[in-house]
Amino acid sequence: MTTVGEDLEILGREECVALLRSAPVGRVVYTDQALPAIQPVTFVLDGGDAVIIRTAPGSKFDAALRGAIVAFEVDAFDSAARTGWSVTVVGQARAVTDPAETGRLARLPLRPWAPGPRDNFIRVPLWRVTGRRIPPGGPPPGL
Repeated sequence: MTTVGEDLEILGREECVALLRSAPVGRVVYTDQALPAIQPVTFVLDGGDAVIIRTAPGSKFDAALRGAIVAFEVDAFDSAARTGWSVTVVGQARAVTDPAETGRLARLPLRPWAPGPRDNFIRVPLWRVTGRRIPPGGPPPGL
């Protein structure tokens, strides 16, 4: 962890991965019809090297099939205490098509919140992982 000024901490990879594990929902950022798009998703980490998203066919899955470079973000904040953190991952999304791998991923503790069948998996490797935190005692209101 590195401190920038007195009010912002830059987090190391290990802490970022721990925070990723703590979040139940993240946001995948991708391109849909040449426009930026963002979608909240449930996810799980596969080991410490990839985000796994379970989904139905659609634009996220199509982007993964194209091998798109995507961003994935998780965060938490306390607006009353003016504290929070965010972690961003960048990687090339890939649809998981191998039946053995799909079977293994289906056994991970990943249960989508959205209704309907979600039998497709997208893997986003943790190529680039960055994070930051505003600790308790951050900047006062109005600054």
